Amino acid sequence: MGPHLMDLDDIDLAILRVLSADARVSMTQLAEAVHISRASAHARFKRLVDAQVITGFTVQVDPVRAGQHASAYVTLAVEQPQWQEVRKRLGSIPEVHHIALIGGEFDVIVLVRARDNRDLRRVVLEEIQSIPAVRGTRTQIIFEDTQITSSTLPRDR
Repeated sequence: MGPHLMDLDDIDLAILRVLSADARVSMTQLAEAVHISRASAHARFKRLVDAQVITGFTVQVDPVRAGQHASAYVTLAVEQPQWQEVRKRLGSIPEVHHIALIGGEFDVIVLVRARDNRDLRRVVLEEIQSIPAVRGTRTQIIFEDTQITSSTLPRDR
């Protein structure tokens, strides 16, 4: 049985939008932004956390300014029965920032960020390709990327 899906109303979505824009906002500022009382904002916030709609708080990092000057999407063909082990091994590689199981020509796509092209080459050839269940890879270098949004919220109703 999967996780319980929470029904989000317009106020819940507004709270999530405010927090997605600035997770450091105070409870008073949050309440004012969505036009509810502070107590209601706190109760709704707690409910969203308890229901695991909000799963954490992060910072947005500029990879280049953080010293990661080379980025690539790497697609992998993997032995399907070994997917869980592949995911575990990929997750242990510090330069791997995102992992997705996909459909199509390849099975997995990962976002890799490294210090430079030499380091990127090391990650792909020595780390990723050394995983036994990885049958092949294809690397697409990222020349420039832009984060459009930090949230996966639906559009306004």
